[in-house]
Amino acid sequence: MERAKSPSTGSLTRQRRGGLTTARPQDGRRSNLAVVMQSLSDEPGLTRAELARRTGLTKVTISDLVAELIDAGLVAERGTAPSAGPGKPAIGLEIRTDARDIIAFDIAQPATVRIGVYDLAGGQRSVATASLGAARGGDAVAALGELAAAAIANADRPVLGVGIGSPGIVDAEGKVLSAEILGWTDVPLQALLAERLGVPVVVLNDANAAASAERSFGGGLADAIRVTITDGVGAGIMLGGELLIGKSAAAGEIGHVVVEYGGDHCRCGKDGCLETWISVPALNRRLRAGANIGGGPGSRSEILAEAGRRLGMALAPVVAALDVNEVVIGGPIDLLRGVFVTSAADLVSERTHSRFRADTTVRLSALGSEAVLLGAASLIRLSTLGIS
Repeated sequence: MERAKSPSTGSLTRQRRGGLTTARPQDGRRSNLAVVMQSLSDEPGLTRAELARRTGLTKVTISDLVAELIDAGLVAERGTAPSAGPGKPAIGLEIRTDARDIIAFDIAQPATVRIGVYDLAGGQRSVATASLGAARGGDAVAALGELAAAAIANADRPVLGVGIGSPGIVDAEGKVLSAEILGWTDVPLQALLAERLGVPVVVLNDANAAASAERSFGGGLADAIRVTITDGVGAGIMLGGELLIGKSAAAGEIGHVVVEYGGDHCRCGKDGCLETWISVPALNRRLRAGANIGGGPGSRSEILAEAGRRLGMALAPVVAALDVNEVVIGGPIDLLRGVFVTSAADLVSERTHSRFRADTTVRLSALGSEAVLLGAASLIRLSTLGIS
């Protein structure tokens, strides 16, 4: 199984290959800088001496690294720490969350591209919408590049990087292997935009972006599945705090798992896929028709309960195989809240519970429509500063 590789564009973190870390001569210092940034993110106000104790680095090394981060404007001295004895009070350190802007794109719906600007703590500074219009293929790449260049030009702080949550299948290098809605096949979007923009760029599948956001900003667990329900259905999988990409970059593509033999025809060519049951258009279509399983009449509650069970059918084998302890579901709250999520949770529990493992928590996301943007921002922060 392949996990996400850390992008190498201006990264302070070491590169990963197939989930294993490979060292290069310049990686040691970048890794140490990332350790310091992560420590200060976890516990603002640490002194240089406390950083040395927590990281295992020498005081001289810490002093040098902190000086470099202060010179870069990323860290600032803030007040003094309590002193246990005589002598000069120790000075606490904090990340300057306002030091850089991170620009994030959610392009899952090309007609309504969402563009967010975030600070280093994931605080939203602005969100706007734009459109790629009818552009497809290379024209869509060019149009996206123009939007990103304009966002960089309009930023009033230095830009740390640009993160993009894309529809379709995206590999660990940011190549879009397939995104039918944009006419993309084997498009090296990350490399193309990094060259065009001159800043670090991360491109990942939108469901994976949402999973990263849950981990970084939504209180998500290190071993979890994040299901995204929009016009399609996808999932991002976190194992040990890292995104699972898969050998074919298709880990989490649960939307085209068959959950009803002989069911509705799916755009992928099969019949009875999960997407034909729980995508937003499918749910709305079933609710308008009032049709439950088997085509018989059903109430809104019955239809949503059956849809939740269908999601549980797809999730239960994955939960059991990977031993994850949390499933987070994102999508329209009016459809998913209540009987849908309860039914999904009940079926997962029914099919996976044993004396060897506790029930998996199934809950709705608290991140709303920001999940993909926050996830794209979080991957830029990780790839450039080493902050998870």
